[in-house]
Amino acid sequence: MPTTTRFAPSPTGYLHLGHAFAALTAAQAGTQFLLRIEDIDGTRCRPEYAAAIFEDLSWLGLTWEEPVLRQSERLSAYAAALNVLKSRGLLYPCFCTRAEIAEEIARSGDAPNGPDGPRYPGTCRHLSDAERSEKIAAGMPYALRLDAAKAAAAVGPLTFAEHGAGPAGETGRIAVDPGLFGDVVLARKETPSAYHLAVVVDDAFQGVDLVTRGNDLFAAAHIQRVLQALLGLPEPAYAHHRLILDAIGKKFSKRDRAVTLKSLREAGVTPEDIRRRL
Repeated sequence: MPTTTRFAPSPTGYLHLGHAFAALTAAQAGTQFLLRIEDIDGTRCRPEYAAAIFEDLSWLGLTWEEPVLRQSERLSAYAAALNVLKSRGLLYPCFCTRAEIAEEIARSGDAPNGPDGPRYPGTCRHLSDAERSEKIAAGMPYALRLDAAKAAAAVGPLTFAEHGAGPAGETGRIAVDPGLFGDVVLARKETPSAYHLAVVVDDAFQGVDLVTRGNDLFAAAHIQRVLQALLGLPEPAYAHHRLILDAIGKKFSKRDRAVTLKSLREAGVTPEDIRRRL
C-alpha cells in the first residue's frame, strides 16, 4: 500500500478552492503527507506566496512533515539527472525561439497536438554536432529537449497505476505513450529544470509512492513515467481526482481572487465551511 503522498504547489499566486480540494484529498489518503514548494521559476515565484501557502494550509487544519523541500535548493540534483540523460544521448539543444516554433507549426499546417497544444516539429533535432557546437560557441540561447523517439526505444513498453480516474474515467494500469508531449523541454537557461524532470527527481528523493493531484495533470503521468524509467527511479502510483470548477464550468485560476482561501477567510468563511463546500 502507498505510504507517502505529497501536495506540491508553485508559489506563483494565492491558493484557491481547487488547491484546497487537492491538498485535502492528498492529506486524507491515509499516508504520510509531504508539502513541497515548487519554486524553480524565479521570474514568477514570490516569497509572499510561499508564506501564504503555509498560512492557508495551517488554517485548513493540515500538518506536514518538516523540513519542507524547496525546489530552488535542489538545482544540483536536477543537473545530475540531466547529465545522466545527456550521457545516454537522449537530449539535444534546441535554439528555436517560441516565435520560430509557432511559424514552423503554421507553415506545416498539420502539426500533431499534445496536451499543451501543437507539438514541437523537431527542427533542431536534425542539426549536426558541428552545427550545434557552432551555435553554442556563438552564445545562442537554447533549451534542452528530450528526444522522444530515442526515449521510447530506450524504455520499451511502460504502464502506470491509476488509483483514481483520468478526465475520461481512465483507471487501473494505463499504457504509457512516450511521445504524447513530443520532444519535451527539460531545461532552459532561465529555468534550470522543467516541471516534469524536477518532480520525478524529487518524488524519488522524498520516497513519494502516491501522487495525488487533479485530473488536468493526468497526461503528465506519461512523460513522468518515461523519465522515471530512463533515470532508474521508483514508480509511484497515481490518484487523479476531479477538479473544482466555477459557475460556468471553468477551472479556478490564481487570478480568481474571490475564491482564494485568503479572501474567503477574510470574508468570515471557516475551515469547516470549506470542507463542507468541497
